[in-house]
Amino acid sequence: MNLQSKIFLALAFLFAIILLMGGLGGYYLNQLANDSQAILQDNYVSFEYSSRMQRALPRLPEPEAVADFERNLKKQEGNITEVGEAEATATLRREFDQYRKGSADEATRQRMLQTLFQLDDINGQAMVRKNEIAKQTADDALVWLAVVGTVCFLIVLSFTINFPAYIARPLRELTQGIKQVTNRNFEERLHVQSSDEFGELARSFNRMAEKLDEYEHSNLARILFEKKRIETLIQVMSDGIVGLDQNRYILFVNQVASRLLGLSEAELLGKYAPDIAAANDLMRTLIQDVMPPLQRTRNAQNDAGASGLLKIYDGDKESYFSRQTQPVDIVRTGDEQAVRAGYVIVLKNVTSYKELDLAKTNFIATVSHELKTPISSIKMSLKLLDDQRIGGLNDEQKELIANVRDDADRLLAITGELLNMAQVESGQIQLNLQPVAPADIVSYAVNALRVSASQRQIRLQVTLPAVLPQVRTDPDKASWVLVNFLSNAVRHSPDEGQIEVSAKAGKQGVEFRVRDHGAGIRPEHRDRVFDRYFRAPGSNGQASGTGLGLAISSEFIQSMNGQIGLDTRVTDGAAFWFTLPVEAS
Repeated sequence: MNLQSKIFLALAFLFAIILLMGGLGGYYLNQLANDSQAILQDNYVSFEYSSRMQRALPRLPEPEAVADFERNLKKQEGNITEVGEAEATATLRREFDQYRKGSADEATRQRMLQTLFQLDDINGQAMVRKNEIAKQTADDALVWLAVVGTVCFLIVLSFTINFPAYIARPLRELTQGIKQVTNRNFEERLHVQSSDEFGELARSFNRMAEKLDEYEHSNLARILFEKKRIETLIQVMSDGIVGLDQNRYILFVNQVASRLLGLSEAELLGKYAPDIAAANDLMRTLIQDVMPPLQRTRNAQNDAGASGLLKIYDGDKESYFSRQTQPVDIVRTGDEQAVRAGYVIVLKNVTSYKELDLAKTNFIATVSHELKTPISSIKMSLKLLDDQRIGGLNDEQKELIANVRDDADRLLAITGELLNMAQVESGQIQLNLQPVAPADIVSYAVNALRVSASQRQIRLQVTLPAVLPQVRTDPDKASWVLVNFLSNAVRHSPDEGQIEVSAKAGKQGVEFRVRDHGAGIRPEHRDRVFDRYFRAPGSNGQASGTGLGLAISSEFIQSMNGQIGLDTRVTDGAAFWFTLPVEAS
């Protein structure tokens, strides 16, 4: 039996003990609850009915007293639970009926009172009897719980004492054995005779010690065998692998990498990688990370594209690969500092993931485009409903229409962001670059957000120099970015706050800046604000928006040769900025 099964059985045994104690306690508690409930439901309620009838009896024949007596008598007739209670109740009913028919003498009243006393006596005796039963149940519960609890306590105590020793003893022996092997005593062996994981661990340790002992006395043939095995493993891997030494000579290359490079292993092994790269574009791209900075070429750096993936034709199919360059550092015997021993370049085929990503992008673009038509139809219908020529609306209907219009606007904004993101991901950003005055961009964005800001009494302070050079940009996309900055600032600013919007000329072009005085962005989130689908939590801990606005803004600005960022020096609020290149005169 393995260790997992033993631990499982031990825990199952403890769980069974817990269930036993809980079940036993629950059973007796249920019994006590049933006994108490029987007293309350069967006898105490009858006492209440009898007491009410006794209070009503002296006031007979008043109509109210007769009705009260009749009501409680009917309830008593429906709660007959004890021996003799039915006969007493029937007698009471008979005497009461005679009393109502005209026999309203004192003798009848006394017989009814005696019958009520008889009912009290029957229920009182039953309550005493059931109380004794409940007391006996409690005594039995106490005895059984004490006996079972004592037995379980002894078993658990024995288990607690012995089981840790069972686990710790082999571990101590294994630790001692590892210390011996560390001291190069490869003849050390563990003597754990069990069929569980500890026994398997001891046997594996002994086999390891034997192999280390063999390695200690190994020969060149053994070393060559291990080298051949490693080379075989590299060859059968599905990823393309190229190994270089510290001087960038090719040490090994597997079949996948040689096929992608279009060269045979004989043409690659032992050759100087930069010499191969002079006539091979893929090799020139692969070795960029291992070349000195001054020898890196711009074309090779751009071969990977914006996504960092390599597009390679593998046969007749266009495939995508991710590149990973791993430096290999070793510490020579007797040295303390690691030295560079070479590099391993891995090409991983991510074509299937790229195809899924393209399918996702196309799906988002299609769905977003299809959603815009019904949303626009909804907005048109809302506009028609607002038209007084169709008919007047009450205040509640106007409020509902306003809520629907807000939701439709929100959906339209989300679909617009999704369409923009699909455009960004597909690499098909359509730009209409032209000279634009920075004041026009700022004016458009401020006017677009002025109403929503005024609803919360937020002041928009615009600072523009008298003279600013024109920027070369797409006015729609630049305005979209600035509107996005402003909408975020309005959303996160306190009521009656202030937002500063400014533009100024700088070395990199014209810088546009939006500064708010809200809760700001936490330091741990500042590096991720431009990531796709990342939503920084607000002051209440809840995230808002789709997480696409800033990501789309970053792609738009970079596609127009600009820069974008967050001013990390601002702590009381947030300040976002972007720069656009100046139109050449």
